[in-house]
Amino acid sequence: MPVDRELLEILACPQCKGPLRPIGPPEALACDHCRLLYPVVDGIPVMLVDEALPFHAEHPGT
Repeated sequence: MPVDRELLEILACPQCKGPLRPIGPPEALACDHCRLLYPVVDGIPVMLVDEALPFHAEHPGT
């Protein structure tokens, strides 16, 4: 389930406060500045830095 567009507009990376962009599958929100992926579980973004995963430019969906 994708993240609601209105919600996406107000969310920011909890680490750098920068913009996020949706990617997938699997569904996640990516911060290009921090190079972190925040997973989306059942349509709800998990916005915890401790739960974020690193990603690389070659990551599928980015």
